[in-house]
Amino acid sequence: MSTTMENISAAQVKELREKTGAPMMDCKHALTEAKGNLEEAIVVLRKKGVSVAAKKAARVTSEGSVAHYIHAGGKIGVLVEVNCESDFVARTEDFKELTHDIAMHIAASDPKFVRKEDVTPEAFEREKDIYRAQAIASGKPANIAEKMVAGKMEKFYEEVCLLEQPFIKDQTISISQLIAAKVGKLGENIAVRRFARFKVGDATATVAFVTTKPDSDAGEASAPVAK
Repeated sequence: MSTTMENISAAQVKELREKTGAPMMDCKHALTEAKGNLEEAIVVLRKKGVSVAAKKAARVTSEGSVAHYIHAGGKIGVLVEVNCESDFVARTEDFKELTHDIAMHIAASDPKFVRKEDVTPEAFEREKDIYRAQAIASGKPANIAEKMVAGKMEKFYEEVCLLEQPFIKDQTISISQLIAAKVGKLGENIAVRRFARFKVGDATATVAFVTTKPDSDAGEASAPVAK
């Protein structure tokens, strides 16, 4: 028997909605497309969220909020600004949950930049030179060494860029995918604008900004200071 929306039970929809937070009809459509398979339906919803996020990426994000997170008995503190399109969405529990999760993730993972595009040329070249020297020292031919460097640079982005890092509460998705899922659910563009992370006893702090305007109303963007 083929899987249709009529075949999908309310219990299946409820379980998927609890796992993803997606609207009921989106859950029904995803389960139908996945032929009732819950895990595949989750993948369908994630892909939809990424697709919706891409379509909305150019839309103005002039609202939002600043979230904070204090960790390890007051030893680590984070402030993060996350923007959206309307004050209405900024006040929703979904948006507040997202900003809290991002702040908590920053506290735990200590990213140095917001996006790949924000990595400074100095940091990029420094890491690339290190990886190239390692590859050559291992005796690899030049063409193989360059491929190895390219692969390691992608890993470098995953280590230092917030949007590329695996989400600490669900390692199967990145922070960018976490945001995309909320974009799909809330129907508005969402963007991380900047963050700061402080640790007791550490003389320096990580302060990162989006260095180019993510939309037409981003205002002045400062260069990142990642230490």
